[in-house]
Amino acid sequence: MNRADLVEILASKHDLSKVAAAAVLESFIDTVQTAVKKGDAVQLVGFGTFKSAKRAARTGKNPSTGAALKIPATTVPKFVAGAKFKAVVDPKAAKRKADKASK
Repeated sequence: MNRADLVEILASKHDLSKVAAAAVLESFIDTVQTAVKKGDAVQLVGFGTFKSAKRAARTGKNPSTGAALKIPATTVPKFVAGAKFKAVVDPKAAKRKADKASK
């Protein structure tokens, strides 16, 4: 699924024009990106959490030459799926986790 498919689904489910649905989607994406850029986490209960994570500097290897190179520290976006989202994707794993918790 790509952005156009998502806009079409939003428009049909909520009786919106495609232009309005695209504006809503763009607003959501901009809001999440701005919050994560500032260092805030965006938590959507049941869906997941968008946040930023710091990666330490490390030494890597150039695959073509084998030479060592320094990879600088950086901040990257991270998404952690929520329990409900995980259960939808893999219901068997959710059932195993529920069974384990009930013991």
